[in-house]
Amino acid sequence: MSKKMIGDLMKQAQVMQQEMGKIQEESKKKTVEASAGGGMVVATANGALEVVSIKIEKDVVNPEDIEMLQDLVLAAINEALRQAQQMVSDDMSKVTGGMNIPGMGNMFG
Repeated sequence: MSKKMIGDLMKQAQVMQQEMGKIQEESKKKTVEASAGGGMVVATANGALEVVSIKIEKDVVNPEDIEMLQDLVLAAINEALRQAQQMVSDDMSKVTGGMNIPGMGNMFG
């Protein structure tokens, strides 16, 4: 491989890295929402895989069945985080063209 080809590859890698950094920052501002129990519990997560809000309808709060509420909260959070991870992955694939770049699969975890 010639020095020019290596230089061109390095420039392309730098541009891609800059674009991926921009996407990471933009993803932190984007959110996804997931619900459980027919909307009784709603979790919102951002692209940094942080849960930013939880909404719980008062009708689902039953002191006699705390386990159900815990299960619904857990289900909503897990689904919101799964969707947020998919959102980031989809955004990243736009930059990488679907290439599997080692170390990039779990950028936020």
